[in-house]
Amino acid sequence: MQKKSLFVVWLFSLLVIPALFAQPSPPLGAFKDGESFEFRVHYGIFNASYISLTLEEKVLDGRPVFHAQGYGKTTGLARWFFKVEDYYESYFDAQTGVPYYFIRNIYEGGYTKNIEMRFDHQTGFVAYNDKKKGQEKTLSFIPQSQDLISAFYYLRNFFPKTAIPVGDSFDIDMFFDQENYRFRLRYLGKEVLETPFGKIRCLKMSPSVQSGRVFDNDESVIVWVSDDLNRIPIKLQANIAVGSIEIDLERFRNIKHPFEIHLD
Repeated sequence: MQKKSLFVVWLFSLLVIPALFAQPSPPLGAFKDGESFEFRVHYGIFNASYISLTLEEKVLDGRPVFHAQGYGKTTGLARWFFKVEDYYESYFDAQTGVPYYFIRNIYEGGYTKNIEMRFDHQTGFVAYNDKKKGQEKTLSFIPQSQDLISAFYYLRNFFPKTAIPVGDSFDIDMFFDQENYRFRLRYLGKEVLETPFGKIRCLKMSPSVQSGRVFDNDESVIVWVSDDLNRIPIKLQANIAVGSIEIDLERFRNIKHPFEIHLD
């Protein structure tokens, strides 16, 4: 398994759940300008880091786009032992959701990357710029592929119209680290979670991950996403080789649809 940050694992796991359902809602109808989320990452009783996502309407090369920004950093004692500061950005079409411009600028305990990618959906090629190494190249990508951040917003627009069998697996195409990825998820059913906001009915999923390196087995990551029109990531639990990590939604702002809380 190539080196991937916790932030990347979290995004791959949480953000693609809505793609499991057959019928899409109207284009980009699950979110709006000004939406933001903050998640807390904890290892046992220790707060390890925070992850935030923000969204703004902008114009890129004359086209209306959404500008999404993701930021992850370690805090407290974890920062002393292993400093992490990860920045991700994506500019994606305000109507179709396809990505145009992606930025990854990370620092993880001395390991760094500074990558920019520009997608040309007419030619099917992406201009890949490794700013740290001073290298540029042109790579092909699968049509309609999403980058790591745009996938979150694109796939939140898929809502369940018909029931799907528990245990079914589903795939999605993504482009990351100079490669096309086929990412697979297994649907585990629905579950009501107790959260600081109240009881939330969630879709429960398990992404396929490589065992033996970071995770204990192929289904060591479980993710819960709100079963409403917002499709908000509520919780992730990952059993890794040295313990268990949990990621919980801590704050949200300016969501488009009412957040459904169940009293019973």
